[in-house]
Amino acid sequence: MNATDGMACATPECANRGRPGLNIVGFGSFATKSGRRRRYRCTVCRGTLSTNTGTAYSGLRCTRREFDQVAGLRVEGVSISATARVTGHSRNTVARWLERASTAASRFNDLMLHDFDLIELQADEVCTFVGNKNTTVWLFATIEVSSRLWASSILGRRADRNARGVIEDVVCRGRVVGCPLIATDGFEYYVGAVRDLVGSTCVYGQVLKTRRNNRVVRVERRVKIGPADRLKAALLESEDSETLNTSFIERLNLTIRQASAYLRRRSPCHARGADQLRSHVELVRCH
Repeated sequence: MNATDGMACATPECANRGRPGLNIVGFGSFATKSGRRRRYRCTVCRGTLSTNTGTAYSGLRCTRREFDQVAGLRVEGVSISATARVTGHSRNTVARWLERASTAASRFNDLMLHDFDLIELQADEVCTFVGNKNTTVWLFATIEVSSRLWASSILGRRADRNARGVIEDVVCRGRVVGCPLIATDGFEYYVGAVRDLVGSTCVYGQVLKTRRNNRVVRVERRVKIGPADRLKAALLESEDSETLNTSFIERLNLTIRQASAYLRRRSPCHARGADQLRSHVELVRCH
C-alpha cells in the first residue's frame, strides 16, 4: 500500500476533492513540534496537503500529545478551568481546542454510525440545565444493548418531537433485525414514536419505577406493542436481558454523567448554551 492511497484533496473547488489516492503525489516534508511530516500535492489543483489536513490537528501550533491530553481530560469529567490549570494552557486556548475536537468528533459520529444491527434497543432521558436552572433541557439517548453502542442522542425539551426524533435517528441509521426488543421508561410519547417508526413487528415495553425516599420500592413492567408470547421469545433470544428492563441505558446515563462535568449532579460547572452542551456531548459520545 502506497503512502498516497489514503490521501485525498480537501480543496472545496477541486474536481479531485474527496477521492483518496487519485492524482496525489509526494511533495517533500515539513517540520512540526511532533517531528517531520510528509507533504503531498494534488496534481489537479496543485494544492498541498498532509496527514493532518481535514483533521482536528490541522494548523495547530502544539504537539498532538498536548491536544489529546486536553481532550482526554475533558471526557473524564474535568472542567475547562481545571483542564487549563492541569495542562498549563490558558482557558481560551483549551476552549478553542475543545471546539476543534468536538467538531471532529461530530463528523466522525455522523460518518461511522451507520448500518449497525438493531436487536435490542433501550432509550431514556437525562435532565440538566444551560445558562441557569430556569432553563431545563433533556438529553435523549439510546443504546443498542447487544453491541453496547450509544446509537443516537438529541438535546432539547422533554416533548414528543424529541422522543420521536431520537427513535427516528437510530432507525434510519441502523438495520432492524428480526423482531427487536425495545424498552424505555414511562414517557408517554415513546409509544407513538415506536409504533410509527418501527412498526408492530417489534416488542416494546415500558419500565415504571416507583421511588420513596430516593429508593426504588416498586418496578412495574407494561408491554405496549406485541403479545406476551412474542416478548417471551425475544427475551429467550436476548443474550443480555432476562426480563424487560432499562438497566443498560441507565448505566450509559451514569457513564455520560461521569464523563461530562456539565451533566454531573450538583456540579459547579454548567454549559452557557445548548450548542456548547451539544458539542461536548458529541465529544463524549465519540470517546
